[in-house]
Amino acid sequence: MTAHEEDSFEKMNESLVDVFNNVMWIEEASLRKSRFKDISIKDMHTIAAITMYDTRTASQLSQTMHLTPSAMTSVIDKLEKKGYVVRTRDSKDRRVVRIGLTHKGRTVFRAHEAFHRGMAHSLFDSLEEGEAPVVEKAVGDLQDYLHELIQF
Repeated sequence: MTAHEEDSFEKMNESLVDVFNNVMWIEEASLRKSRFKDISIKDMHTIAAITMYDTRTASQLSQTMHLTPSAMTSVIDKLEKKGYVVRTRDSKDRRVVRIGLTHKGRTVFRAHEAFHRGMAHSLFDSLEEGEAPVVEKAVGDLQDYLHELIQF
């Protein structure tokens, strides 16, 4: 790596760390200041994993969230008690319990989604013509790398 490439790499590394830390801090601070201050960022990401109008089983959520089934059950119990999620029996197989969002859960889901879409718009709107495919590829490659790390 040339000195210029090394310098570029270090700047990119610092920027990625800064972006990650700021996103996490802003998400947590936004929750604390909102009417949804009774949930944590982990709770918020669980709500996001359920999605707006779909349902998930606890097992599906535990895989998505990389939590043990018992830890996921605790998160779901807490969210249900606070009115963000509801458990329902599957109409085709009554043994299966599905988790869905309540009106309150969908409201916080929309707020969280708006935050993320705002970040994407900020990045996208700053791009020059022709840069979008390059950035899209770089973000996709980073996403692939992170997915590989999750597979451990």
